Amino acid sequence: MTGDSTNSVSAKEDGLTGAVQAAGAVELLLIRHGESEGNVAATEARAAGVEVIEVPARDADVDLSGTGKEQAMALGKALARIAEEMRPDAVVSSPYARARQTAEIAVDTAGWPLKVRTDERLRDRELGILDRLTRLGVENRYPGESERRDWLGKFYYRPPGGESWADVALRLRSVLAELNSLGMGHRVMLVCHDAVIMLFRYVLEGLNEQELLDLAAREAILNASVTRFVRPSGAGPWTLESFNVADHLTEFGVTVTEHAGDTRVQPK
Repeated sequence: MTGDSTNSVSAKEDGLTGAVQAAGAVELLLIRHGESEGNVAATEARAAGVEVIEVPARDADVDLSGTGKEQAMALGKALARIAEEMRPDAVVSSPYARARQTAEIAVDTAGWPLKVRTDERLRDRELGILDRLTRLGVENRYPGESERRDWLGKFYYRPPGGESWADVALRLRSVLAELNSLGMGHRVMLVCHDAVIMLFRYVLEGLNEQELLDLAAREAILNASVTRFVRPSGAGPWTLESFNVADHLTEFGVTVTEHAGDTRVQPK
């Protein structure tokens, strides 16, 4: 085997391409990560009326909270009940610690013999210079950006050094293009973030900007919740089977948390 072919195999093993090479999906399970230490810090900062969210690490390295780990275990117990022939045969996670930990705990608890793979296209939206700031912090420190965000709305506003929701949708389209070009008959579980799940709905259902923002304004993606899309034929459009389901948390006596982002999403 040549060096080039070895590198090709390694690249496939580390990303979604390799994970779904033999899994042309008929089912997508979209999982939001469990509650993170960053979720807790952000909620506390907003409640306290402070400008800066005191997180313990950069966004990519923030761990699950104790509750988040319990949520991931409850998710795994629920997943363990899926009949073997209906189980996902590929589990792909955002590389961010909170998502990867959720995936690993859930898969281990379910007893599935699967390796959790990561794909950077599933990472959370990057906030650039607004990272770690509450809305109050943005208004006080970057009033021009606050006005621009309100004018453009959440879908098109791109903070300096960061991404808009439209940017995130673009990378998700590339994920789905791979799924659509592969064979039929398999199931894939993607562990990611609340904005990413919203934007999967936007892309998969062909929503427009207004429909997406209306959805985001009224719905908060729950931690460790499950959203399910199916296409039994293995080709063509996806159908939303269930959305934002977290009954498994209540069933196993685990706290349900949402830690929603800013719900002021409409352009003004």
